Amino acid sequence: MKPAKISFIGYHPPSSVQARAVEVLREGLERELGDEIDFRFDPDIGALGHKAVDILDMVEEGRFDLCYFYSSYLAGRVPELGLFELPFQICGRDAAYGMLDGELGRALAAAVAAGTGYRLIAFWDNGIRHLSNARRAIRRPEDCRGLVIRTARNEVHQAAFARLGFEPVFVDVKDLGEAAASGRIDAQENPLTNIVNYGLERYHRHITLTGHLFGISAVLANARAWDAWPEEVRAGLESVLPQATAAERRLSREVDDECAARLGAAGARITQLTDTERAAFAEAVEPVVAAEREKFDPALIDLFDRGRG
Repeated sequence: MKPAKISFIGYHPPSSVQARAVEVLREGLERELGDEIDFRFDPDIGALGHKAVDILDMVEEGRFDLCYFYSSYLAGRVPELGLFELPFQICGRDAAYGMLDGELGRALAAAVAAGTGYRLIAFWDNGIRHLSNARRAIRRPEDCRGLVIRTARNEVHQAAFARLGFEPVFVDVKDLGEAAASGRIDAQENPLTNIVNYGLERYHRHITLTGHLFGISAVLANARAWDAWPEEVRAGLESVLPQATAAERRLSREVDDECAARLGAAGARITQLTDTERAAFAEAVEPVVAAEREKFDPALIDLFDRGRG
């Protein structure tokens, strides 16, 4: 019997948290299934000549079987995922993990299955997102005025950053380093690990720890491939995914501390907001948050509010 082929595509460097977690997944599958699988992992789609956003189509069409991707990019098709796109709503990683591993997470996975050609099979940590910029220290919303900020392709993010005074533009992550180096953007928002992975501290010397969003890295499977794999292959994946998820979340915490130290050593000027200062940012974007909350099923909002801390 031929081994089941499983192809996994990523969009970060091999040293990234997500790529390291995929290696944990690979090792676990090899222990569980041995010769029953043929697992291939391409860690960075950019090396294959594609943009990061191409991954979603390529997995849904079946050119790859599995990927991780920032859930923000699916929120337009699966509105329920937009709960985690509301800025300044999540108070910490533990609260987010509790929601994703419980009833709310199951509801989000069901919504993805109903509205797309994917199966959402795990929730990984895509980092706590902060601001970096090339111009000045940012401590107040007023400090954002007039700065061109790169954002994800998400209308809620762009509306919120516009409320803060930024001029938001979308740039694919593949082109982010060039956009910062050329001055095409003044600012961007990402987890610390991405600031380091893409060398953004060379151009953005000012980093503000706003913690404005907790990012979900959704692990997605092509639905047709998932359904076609032998039962023992799906069972093997379901057995090993919690191990990979635990490793990915642990690495995310560790890397945050490591990256803060590396950025400081590299000369980045890191601004830690007080609770009062952070509250001023939350107040500035509240009209966007309030309008978006009205769009969700009240039952989902209730689960979200009870879990977010």
